[in-house]
Amino acid sequence: MSEHTEGASPEGPDEDVIELATKIFDLARQGESAQLAGYLDAGVPANLTNDRGDTLVMLAAYHGHADTVTALLARGAEADRANDRGQTPLAGAVFKGEGAVIRALLAGGADPNAGTPSAVDTARMFAKADLLELFGAE
Repeated sequence: MSEHTEGASPEGPDEDVIELATKIFDLARQGESAQLAGYLDAGVPANLTNDRGDTLVMLAAYHGHADTVTALLARGAEADRANDRGQTPLAGAVFKGEGAVIRALLAGGADPNAGTPSAVDTARMFAKADLLELFGAE
């Protein structure tokens, strides 16, 4: 009897799994909240990461989709999960100037001091006094 599962190979995931994951990451980038929520409700992990450690929240945040960020956080995604370079979704939203995403992440429990550079560090780099005040880090 083989320990090999149907549809997978010893080399890694099969093409169908890769295709599905690619679709799910694209939904996050495009802000397709309802479709993405459907996949998560059906069992896709809320903290799914790509080959760079970017989560669905990171991709939605970086591309300016506050509603998608909120939907992901409501389904258990971590607001502060850093990618392989130590960047958090909040720092990415600060860098991109995405005010609605920043508010959604803060409402979801994001820590402005998490990550490298942190959202506070990023706000300082770009002299965003309003965000420093919001983060309580003037």
